Amino acid sequence: MGDILNLTQSLIDISVIIAIIGVSISLLLLLYRTVKGPTNSDRAVALDTIGVNIMALAGLIAIHLVTTKVNDVILLIGILLFIGNVGLAKFLEKGVIIERDMD
Repeated sequence: MGDILNLTQSLIDISVIIAIIGVSISLLLLLYRTVKGPTNSDRAVALDTIGVNIMALAGLIAIHLVTTKVNDVILLIGILLFIGNVGLAKFLEKGVIIERDMD
C-alpha cells in the first residue's frame, strides 16, 4: 500500500512540475504578445490570459506545496483580474475610464 502512495505522489509531483514549466513558457509568450501586439485588442486579450495563467500558476504551486493557504490569493487575483478587464474594456471602447459629465 505504501508503494502505491509513493508512486502516485511522485506522479503528481512530476505532472505538476511539467505543468508549471508549460504555464511559465505560456507566460513568456504572452508577455511578448503584450509588448509587440499589433492592436490594442490583442494586448488586452494577452493581458487577460496572463492573469488566468498567473491564477493557474498559483494553483499549481498550491498543489505542489500541499497547502490550501494559496486559495485566497487565487480568488483575489481573479477579482482584480475581472476589475482590470472591465476598466480596460471601457478604456478601449470610449477612451476614458471615468466619465465626468458636468451638465
